[in-house]
Amino acid sequence: MFRHAAAAVALAAFAVCASAPTRAQDTAVGFERITVPGTPDLSVGVWFPSSDAAPAEPNTPFRQALALGGALEGDERPLVVISHGNGGWMGGHADAALALARAGYVVAAPQHTGDSDGDESASPAQWAVTRPAEIVATIDHMAGRWRGGGHVDAARIGVFGFSAGGYSGLVAAGATPDFALATRFCEANPGDFVCELGIVAAIGPGPDVATLASDPRIGALAIAAPGLGFAFAAEGLQGVTVPVQIWSGALDERVPHATNGAPLAAGLPPGADVHLVEKAGHFAFLNVCNPLLEQHNPKIWQMVCVDAPGFDRAAFHTMLNGALVDFFDSALAR
Repeated sequence: MFRHAAAAVALAAFAVCASAPTRAQDTAVGFERITVPGTPDLSVGVWFPSSDAAPAEPNTPFRQALALGGALEGDERPLVVISHGNGGWMGGHADAALALARAGYVVAAPQHTGDSDGDESASPAQWAVTRPAEIVATIDHMAGRWRGGGHVDAARIGVFGFSAGGYSGLVAAGATPDFALATRFCEANPGDFVCELGIVAAIGPGPDVATLASDPRIGALAIAAPGLGFAFAAEGLQGVTVPVQIWSGALDERVPHATNGAPLAAGLPPGADVHLVEKAGHFAFLNVCNPLLEQHNPKIWQMVCVDAPGFDRAAFHTMLNGALVDFFDSALAR
């Protein structure tokens, strides 16, 4: 998520953007927090279908009842990697992870190093490179050395990215950003939120695009409120040849659809399944917030958790999560 510098606080701390409480259901879901070796190591939350029973009451920081460290159930499970927004965390889309795991997916949500809650040490110029690489590293680990790697179908891998995670997913799926184009956009649109925030200026001319990591194993990409969409020219999107689903909020002032989601949809060679959500702002794509946050940090509550009148975030997420499952089911079908 792109957010104002004044709001650089624990926006997505364990008690902040938690999903609604979930009780045990017929299909149990397991969870574990793992470390993907690297420089530095990468912390990843993993949801998966489990043969172990989940408890009756929530037992996780995101208020879900999960079989912690349970046994992975089934073989040839498709994998979805979730990339959070700028300064976010592995649990920011826990409800989507749960829905996908209940539908038979293994879901891995890396907590991006240097650009996550509790660790914002990386500059945009750094995380523009490390984020896509961490998606690829997560896929490598989940389909290989992870204890359930032998149960992952490496031919069925998808990515879901939010905001800066949308940029990350696009690059990992083969897109090439043009930071000179982004700089020209900001020169012409200095009031754009991302430009005003200084992210594009901090990236500067950008890295050698040949060094950006991508992964041909990615077979489907869903992105919500995609950040830096204006940094991708049509020719830079030609490397994305897989099905793409785009979600934008009609009231998103941080990454407006007109300058981010819309040009991406127009430039992607396979086209895109585009959803422009009425009354949705930028943060509408995050989990329903923990009610305790309103007292704990009213400023963040107002910014992140309060939606436009008439917008029901819980109902929207029920629809969104079902649509994500349907999209990956179709795109990653054998």
